[in-house]
Amino acid sequence: MKMSAYDVIKSPVITEKATMASEANQVIFKVANKASKTEIKTAVEKLFNVKVRAVNTLVRKGKKKAFRGIQSMQRDTKRAIVTLEEGHSIDVTTGL
Repeated sequence: MKMSAYDVIKSPVITEKATMASEANQVIFKVANKASKTEIKTAVEKLFNVKVRAVNTLVRKGKKKAFRGIQSMQRDTKRAIVTLEEGHSIDVTTGL
């Protein structure tokens, strides 16, 4: 089953670490857990009209959280660090 580009890329990650990575021509996205590196690469190239050099992925394990005394477990999330070719950039603050 093939996912569309909007199913692969969920949202950009906007943190201090992601902002530091943008200086190295990298963008960080939350992606679908079952998405492969090639699917992520084609989705980013299709949605943002840029050329992708490399894609690195990581799975951020869910944390235990307590809300009003009730313990729960957050879900695991997959993130993709996308390195762009020179001269290409993505402004994640404007959206699609």
